[in-house]
Amino acid sequence: MEDLEVMRAEEEWQRAGAYSVRIQGMNRQYHISLRDEFDEHDGEGTRYIVLLNQVYPIATCRFYEIGGNAVTIGRVVVLPEYREQHLGERVIREAESWIRELGYKEIIVDSRTVAIGFYEKLGYEKTSEEVYMSGVFECVKMRKTL
Repeated sequence: MEDLEVMRAEEEWQRAGAYSVRIQGMNRQYHISLRDEFDEHDGEGTRYIVLLNQVYPIATCRFYEIGGNAVTIGRVVVLPEYREQHLGERVIREAESWIRELGYKEIIVDSRTVAIGFYEKLGYEKTSEEVYMSGVFECVKMRKTL
C-alpha cells in the first residue's frame, strides 16, 4: 500500500490514532464496550504502532513490559476496509523491530483461536493447548523468542 506511514506512538496525540482504530475495529464491529476495550495497560508506559494511510490511522497494535526481558503484544486491529492487505503482519513486524531495539528477548501474545495460523507464520508458537476466554474471544497463549 502506498502512502503508508509507520508511527511509533508514545505521546497522547499519537495514542489517539491507535484508539481511533480500536474504537472502529473492535468497539463498533464486535460490540465490545469501551470499558472492556481500554484497560489498565493503555496510556503511559505502553507503546503503540499506528499505520497511517496518508494521515488516517488504519491499523494498530500495542505492547508493554510484563517482566524482565518480556513484553506482550496485543490489541492488534486493522480497520475492516483495509484487511487482507497484510497490515496486521506489518504492525506486528514493526512492533517486533521496536521491541528488539529496546532489548527485550521474548514476546507473549494472547491469540484469538482464529488467528493462530497468522501468528505461527510470524514465528510464534503455542505455549499450551489450553483455550480460554478473553472478553468475547476464545484465545490461546503464544510466544516468540527474539
